[in-house]
Amino acid sequence: MIAGALARLEALGDAEKAAEMAAYHKIARRYLGVAVPQIEELVAEWRAALSVEERVALAGGLWETGVHEAMVAAAKLLTQARLRPDQAAWEMICGWTEGFEGWAVADHATIAGQKRLVADPARIETVAGWTASGNMWTRRAALVITLPFAKMNFPKEQELAIRERALGWAADFVADRDWFIQKAVAWWLRDLSKHDAARVRVFLEGPGAGLKSFARKEAARYL
Repeated sequence: MIAGALARLEALGDAEKAAEMAAYHKIARRYLGVAVPQIEELVAEWRAALSVEERVALAGGLWETGVHEAMVAAAKLLTQARLRPDQAAWEMICGWTEGFEGWAVADHATIAGQKRLVADPARIETVAGWTASGNMWTRRAALVITLPFAKMNFPKEQELAIRERALGWAADFVADRDWFIQKAVAWWLRDLSKHDAARVRVFLEGPGAGLKSFARKEAARYL
């Protein structure tokens, strides 16, 4: 099943585009040169034909190939609001996080994780461990995966608690001068500002005062 799925992706490959992608992403892995909409078409076909268990198995196999487009497809196979049972999918996504190497594949995987975290907010305890990871991309994923809680118009008590917890992580990350971490904090605050501008102002007047100037500007874009 995995070999066949990879062959379908390879058949859509474009060598020239693959070279451009390799130069752009700057991560040493194989690129096929397949656009995301093409990947999504294949994934839709696979999702319709496979059980949840089969999809998780296929996702795991595709991710392990280390091929960029196969990893994107793996993430998209698990990106679904209603996925039952979903514990195996959640555990697989969590297992991927420590190996994140760049924003593109990491974001596809973390968006899949967003669905699973919203489905079971108690999983925030697992996410909390990512904030102390030695891998910057794993630390960043803790903010990306909690973005849905920044975007809620009417968060319940548990959802508000997660929002505050993520803001606590963001405050800790202010001291991390990595551009991608600063950008992730700004992104989180910018999204929250559309729903709770007052809370973002408090953050920017407090711990957010230490953000890099570009991040402060991005965070305050909608204030």
